[in-house]
Amino acid sequence: MQKFLTPADILLPKKDFDKWSVIACDQYTSEPEYWAETEANVGDTPSALNIVLPEVYLSKDNSGRIAKINSNMEAYLKGDVFDTFENTLILTVRTLNNGKVRTGIVGLIDLEEYSYEKGADTLTRATEATVVERIPPRVEIRKDAPLELPHVMLLINDPKRSLIEPLLETSNSFEKLYDFELMQNAGAIKGYKIPESKTDDINKVLAELKEENNGLLFAVGDGNHSLATAKECYKNHSGSRYALVEVVNIHDNSLEFEPIYRIVFGVQPEKLINEFVTAMGGECNSGNCHKYTCVWGENKKEISVKANAHLAVADLQKFLDNYIKSNPEVEVDYIHGISNTEKLALKPDTLGFIFDGMGKADLFPAVSADGSLPRKTFSMGTADDKRFYLEARKIK
Repeated sequence: MQKFLTPADILLPKKDFDKWSVIACDQYTSEPEYWAETEANVGDTPSALNIVLPEVYLSKDNSGRIAKINSNMEAYLKGDVFDTFENTLILTVRTLNNGKVRTGIVGLIDLEEYSYEKGADTLTRATEATVVERIPPRVEIRKDAPLELPHVMLLINDPKRSLIEPLLETSNSFEKLYDFELMQNAGAIKGYKIPESKTDDINKVLAELKEENNGLLFAVGDGNHSLATAKECYKNHSGSRYALVEVVNIHDNSLEFEPIYRIVFGVQPEKLINEFVTAMGGECNSGNCHKYTCVWGENKKEISVKANAHLAVADLQKFLDNYIKSNPEVEVDYIHGISNTEKLALKPDTLGFIFDGMGKADLFPAVSADGSLPRKTFSMGTADDKRFYLEARKIK
């Protein structure tokens, strides 16, 4: 039987889970105050914060931070930080801050069966366009790292709820590995060791889902650039053939697709709005239109333009990509949540774009038919719902 998801030797902290576990590095990239609060929460306690590089701190020269990350990893491995759970799959039960519960399975996938190239027909595929420029800094972090900590979330299209949900029903009989509150009001999480006897059953169901979805088994819901980095390191013989991920059913009741909004720094907001409308052929009053709410300072303006692409985000992203080529001093960030976008848009010379997103039922058909979507098309929930670093695995 082909193994689509396999157990791993998983490392978990011996104690202080609430200080160990921190949010994914690609969150709050324009809000250093969030990460300052995280540092204050962690203090001197061993933490995943000390072995990842939050993107808010990325710079032209990250060598010092990367060297410190690697040395911290070595110190944690040599110290009395981890318990090792051999040959393990973990059932995760995440309570979000809105009270909804998301369930997943943590295990290994084969990077030979993953591609981030548009049009790939591999078992695991990127759902959004991969920004290749974002991969080299991550490779610099991973290539010499002895540990990996995943925030990658893969989606399965399992409308019959035949894989994860039956495990949840019997989880009270499983060994509990962790149960704690996540920092900064991000909810709580429990983890259970799935009995080894369940592994074949899990892969049997995954084989059926592969056939039902025309060969597309796993769609990357979050962490694609981290997965792409793992693939590049493997291709360059500096990393493992396998990557630790969490698998979640796209039909999980807690899973809500949220748009990822755009915030543009270093612009004259009204001028940029006018240029966008002009580039799209003027205002759209009837027919197939895309609508956007533009926010800057205390101002708000609704615009409607002719739809050239299926998704509003696709038309906007194409315009912004071209605009930045002509205006390299301008910066764009990708923001989760309307309130966060409006807050950042209060800064001088800053413009936020808010728009409707796509439904989650459209994801698998769109990826199967057209390949990856524009980058940062959707987010699964708010920023605080993102996967936290928790499980680790030795890769060197």
